[in-house]
Amino acid sequence: MAGTRILVVEDAGKLAGLLRRGLAEQGYAVDVAANGSDAVWMGTETAYDAVVLDLVLPDIDGLEVCRRLRERGRWAPVLVLTARDAVADRIRGLDSGADDYLTKPFAFGELLARLRALLRRGTGARPAVLEVGDLRLDPAARTVHRGAARIELTAKEFALLEYLMRHPGQVLSRPRLLEHVWDFGFDGDPHVLSVYVGYLREKIDKPFGRHCLQTVRGMGYRIADG
Repeated sequence: MAGTRILVVEDAGKLAGLLRRGLAEQGYAVDVAANGSDAVWMGTETAYDAVVLDLVLPDIDGLEVCRRLRERGRWAPVLVLTARDAVADRIRGLDSGADDYLTKPFAFGELLARLRALLRRGTGARPAVLEVGDLRLDPAARTVHRGAARIELTAKEFALLEYLMRHPGQVLSRPRLLEHVWDFGFDGDPHVLSVYVGYLREKIDKPFGRHCLQTVRGMGYRIADG
C-alpha cells in the first residue's frame, strides 16, 4: 500500500530482513528497530501507520514498548509477534495496548491479512475502557458493567468478552476466537467456545433483556449494541 509506513521491531536479524523485504515488496515503507529502546524512540518521533512488534526483545520487552508508545499518544495499531501461547500473555498484551497477535511460526500471508485489517482501523486514539452500548469493560480494573450493574465473570469469560469488545460489530470466526482466547493450536473440544458464549449470554444479555452477543451462522460470533 503506497504511502503506508510500517515499523518492524524484531531483534532476530534474519526474520527482520525477511519482514522488511516482504513488506517492501507489497509497497509498504518499512523501518526496522532491533531493540525496545530504539522502537520507543522511532515510534514516538515518527507517525507510523502500524507497528509489527516482537514480544521478546534484548532490553525492554514488547509489552513495555507498546505501553510507552500509548503513553506518548501514539495510537498506530500494533500487531504483536510472539512465541508465547499462554492466554495470560495475550491478555497482558491487550492490556498494554496491543491490537492483535500472531504466534510464531506464522505464514507471511496471514501477517499481511492481519496487518491490512489493522490498517483499516487507522491511528486514532482508542479508549482505555471498552464500550458497546451500555456494556462497559475495563481491562485494567478487570471489571464489567451493564449500565450501573456490575457483572461478575470468570477469567476465561472475561478474556472472551474483552476480545469480542475490541472488535465491535466484526464477525470473529471460531478458529480466531479459540486461538486468541484459549491457545494457539487449540486441539481440545471445539464446542467449548459455544459453551462459554452461552455462559456470557446468561450474564451480559439475558438478565437485561439484551441480545448483543450474536451468532452469525456458519461464520462465528460478534458483539453489537442490541
